[in-house]
Formats: sequence, structure tokens, C-alpha cells
Amino acid sequence: MPTSRSYGDACAIARALDVVGERWALLVVRELLLGPQRFSDLRRALPAASSNLVADRLRELAGQGVIHRRKLPAPASSWVYELTEWGAGLEPILLALGGWAMGVPLPPAGTLSATSVLLFLRGSAHPDAEAAPATCRLELDDRVWTVRTEAGELHLQPGEPDRPDASLRTDPATLNALLDGSADLDAAASAGIVVTAGDRSALRRLIQAVAVPASR
Repeated sequence: MPTSRSYGDACAIARALDVVGERWALLVVRELLLGPQRFSDLRRALPAASSNLVADRLRELAGQGVIHRRKLPAPASSWVYELTEWGAGLEPILLALGGWAMGVPLPPAGTLSATSVLLFLRGSAHPDAEAAPATCRLELDDRVWTVRTEAGELHLQPGEPDRPDASLRTDPATLNALLDGSADLDAAASAGIVVTAGDRSALRRLIQAVAVPASR
């Protein structure tokens, strides 16, 4: 059930936790950092949370003005959730929280959402400023993302690219393994856990652009 519990504390930190401190609330916000998502997308990204629990968090966050729901224009015509301008202000806070926790041990058999891996890619990549611009199509969990590197910067957004130089289809855990160096692109492609098309060297440059943060 939705909750209206409050710390009853005038401190701004406590008031922030009154808004986003319920379990799963910040993970719902995390999933919306890169763009709108359908309820089914959020459920798939948070498999340990029940449908009712996710629905409760969405109602609470909408009631607090952190997110809102809207209908996409045709032909999609589906309902999606997205951050409000105020809710989007949580992004640097969540990224800083993730950076602070890099030294925390990983949970056994923990899940990993596409958004989590893509946030890691966006935050950790330092493309070669001298390299030619490249556009890559990434497909994770049946969702497509456009990644463009140009002039030493990486730009990431949901949706199909116009003319990708290369494409990669895999699952979030495998992409994360490629980015952290624990898996090899050619070996993963040979094993069938990665499907690539186009200029594979562009994909290699993208993967090699990631600087994995050192743990504490």
C-alpha cells in the first residue's frame, strides 16, 4: 500500500527522505534518468519488486511531484512515466551516491538493469578526442539506445539512430562485463552472447573509452 510516513524532522535531509526515502523509490527514479519508461519496462528493470509495490512508489512519486505520467503520441500511444524538472534534479545526487558506493561489495547473483549499465557507460567513458565521430546502436532488454562519440564526448539517448556505424545486441550483464574488462568483445560474439553488425572497431573504441573507477 502507498505510505505517507514522515520523519517529522524539519531538517532538509529528512524532508528529502520523506519524498524519496521509501524502499525502491530511488531505484524507480534511477530507471527514469535516461528517459521515459512504461510500467512494464520498470517492472522488468526491478524484478525483485512486486507490481503492486512499483505501482505504489509511482503513485507516491507522482503525488510528490517527482514524476508524472503521459501518453506518447501515435503510433506508440502507450503511457509512460518520466521525471519532472524537479525530479530530474535528483540525477547528480543519485550519481554521487553510486560513486560513493563503488567500494561496497556486490550482492550475490544481483540483478543489473540496462539503465544502470548505460549510466556507468555515460559517466565513465572518455572517448579519444582525435577519433572520428561514431554512432552506435545498443540493444538491451529489447530496448534500443543511440550512443554517439564526438570530439571527446559521449552522448546517449533512447531510440533508434539514423545511420549507425555499428550495432551491438546483448544483455546488461554482458555489456557491463565488456565495459569493466572482464569479457572480450570477439570472444563474446563467438559465444553468441553478443550480436554485432557494422564496424566492430567502432564498438571496440566505445568499450575501450570506459575508464573503470578504482575501488577503495
